[in-house]
Amino acid sequence: MTETEYDYDALGLVAGLEIHQQLDTATKLFCQCPTELREPEEATRTFTRYLHPTRSELGELDAAAVEESKVDREFEYLGYDSTCLVEEDDEPPHELDEEALETTLEIAQLLEMRPVDQAQVMRKIVVDGSNTTGFQRSSLIATDGEIETSDGAVGIEDLLLEEESAQRVAETESGVRYSLDRLGIPLVEIGTSPDIRSPEQALEAAERIGMLLRSTGKVKRGLGTIRQDVNVSIEEGARVEIKGVQSLDDIDDIVRNEVARQVELVAIRDELGEQEATVGEPEDVTDVFVDTDSGVIQGALNSGGSVMAVPLYGFDGQVGREIAPDRRLGTEFSDHAKRHGAGGIFHTDELPAYGVTDEEVADLREAVGADPEDAVAIVADETPVAEAAIEAVVERAETALEGVPEETRGANDDGTTRYLRPLPGAARMYPETDVPPVEPDPSEVPEPELLTEKVERYQDEYDLGAGLAEQVAYGTYMPLFEECVADGIDPTLAASTLESTLTELRRDDVPVANLTDRHLNGVLRMVEDGDLPNEGVGDLLAALADDPDRTPAEAADEAGLGGADEDAVRETVVEVVERNESQVQAEGMQAFSGLMGECMGALRGKADGDLVSELLREEIQNRA
Repeated sequence: MTETEYDYDALGLVAGLEIHQQLDTATKLFCQCPTELREPEEATRTFTRYLHPTRSELGELDAAAVEESKVDREFEYLGYDSTCLVEEDDEPPHELDEEALETTLEIAQLLEMRPVDQAQVMRKIVVDGSNTTGFQRSSLIATDGEIETSDGAVGIEDLLLEEESAQRVAETESGVRYSLDRLGIPLVEIGTSPDIRSPEQALEAAERIGMLLRSTGKVKRGLGTIRQDVNVSIEEGARVEIKGVQSLDDIDDIVRNEVARQVELVAIRDELGEQEATVGEPEDVTDVFVDTDSGVIQGALNSGGSVMAVPLYGFDGQVGREIAPDRRLGTEFSDHAKRHGAGGIFHTDELPAYGVTDEEVADLREAVGADPEDAVAIVADETPVAEAAIEAVVERAETALEGVPEETRGANDDGTTRYLRPLPGAARMYPETDVPPVEPDPSEVPEPELLTEKVERYQDEYDLGAGLAEQVAYGTYMPLFEECVADGIDPTLAASTLESTLTELRRDDVPVANLTDRHLNGVLRMVEDGDLPNEGVGDLLAALADDPDRTPAEAADEAGLGGADEDAVRETVVEVVERNESQVQAEGMQAFSGLMGECMGALRGKADGDLVSELLREEIQNRA
């Protein structure tokens, strides 16, 4: 499929964003458990649950929850020494975390939003196992905001404070395994109005919101701490919600590819209409493949399974038609079949292949009454799985006759998407009776300084260069930088260490992730107090990263990185100059550069470079 740049105005593109950002609070939203992530190997216990949808207050069942419940799965949860009864759903939730609420109100100010008079916690039905309760707790905090982009204003409809879901660890034979370390971390959800009209504007809006969030200095950073959902539709298509865009840089590609997918699905609809296409009834065609050489089909039959088929009248050539990069209409059918446990589907637009012969394709067509202008899709698996999967293919093929189905899709790493479930409806929300409402008070919440304003202040107040100031302001360590400077540490030292030195160590495969704020602050404090020369910072941080249980002072002593006094430095300089006496006599001060490197190597980071330089110049002048 060649990349096409569409006239998005002519297509009637409408898009909106939902940004989900974890807050960096001390405790979780409805309990006092810490918000640090754990390794699955640290789990101290496990338990299992089966989840089922519940009816709303009006007695309605949410369509997305109903479809999710059709897949019979056992959910296993990993608990830790820090896991409490609230997380296990064996105790009612506590009151809404005050720190999380205050941070959310700061974000509301930056988005120019109006806080609600009373925040009521709601339950949102989720039965995919990502919450032990079968629902997610969520509360509307503010409405009616706005951000600016180069293509005009984008409204911010709502700002919600929610609990993060459990982390999916692995698929198991009976279902899914989740880790409870992430469950309950405070999370804000920011929903824009459908004001976005191009992929580029979608990216710009997401970048603007991301900058505002980081300006608080109170959001978590790193992979998985922020997720973007994108809602996309074109005039002849339908609203599609794309979940889980991990990288900000992928948003414009996601929108671009979804537009292309909807354009192709509309074209397929029109061509199927011209062919007067219809979808037939599923049939058991196991007899056609009794002697097949197809490994997939034979494996299913050897296990006592079946081959189910559905004739797709007038679909020839359309099932194999590409609708997005490396994805076809048949891939959509396969996504639906996989939801019921099947490995995928075969269809006649791609057969003969995979061990299926021309003769078997002809027999298949004859068995279901398919002519050359028709297509046939088949599923081979255990009989109940094959029957459920082929019914899902039938439903998706019927929607192909109508065009673009409204649905929730998942983002793939390559900028394409896959089917997840139907769009949720209002029936998935109902009040949480265990948590009392709160009345947000924004009057005492300070308005955070924007990152763009921080860059200017760092240049003016701390005399940082423009590039370094921007790196610090937008970087992960911005809150630590401000803490260090407030503690009297030289701003240039702090900035260069946190942005340049750590980057160099990371490139050298030093496990920088092991370094805590305590390590970094402690090392910088040693330099500021004269206990460690600047030149020893990298070596000391590397030593701490390899053994993070030590304090900076302990690591410095063990590595011999403590600052040498002036007499010791002078003694080393004299030794180096005396070893190179003939070079000094011949070259004079021109020998300085080479001897400086030798002196620093001999001192192994124990002395400040300025002091070494001063004493070396003095010694060379005396001897020359």
